[in-house]
Amino acid sequence: MISVKVRIPTPLRPLAAGQSVVEIAGKDIGEVIDRLDKQYPGIKTRICDEENQIRRFVNIYVNEEDIRFKQGQATALNEGDEVSIIPAIAGGDGEEIGGVKWRR
Repeated sequence: MISVKVRIPTPLRPLAAGQSVVEIAGKDIGEVIDRLDKQYPGIKTRICDEENQIRRFVNIYVNEEDIRFKQGQATALNEGDEVSIIPAIAGGDGEEIGGVKWRR
């Protein structure tokens, strides 16, 4: 099974036992998100909406490449890849989801 490092943003760290980086196995981004949620319940609702799509204010990168310009959640992963979850930062009051305040 392929193992990747996932960088957890500060607003989600309380759900990941305070960790900034975790190791997760998965063949693609969708599987990594699902496994993250199994290991750290509730994290997926902060990343994905009710239709299982990555929220518009959450950016995910594989080795610094935005998955929106690859295959989205179907983006394949290789052993040792680094996945970064980055909340978009902009002005305004933001949006609160599951007790976590995200900026739009």
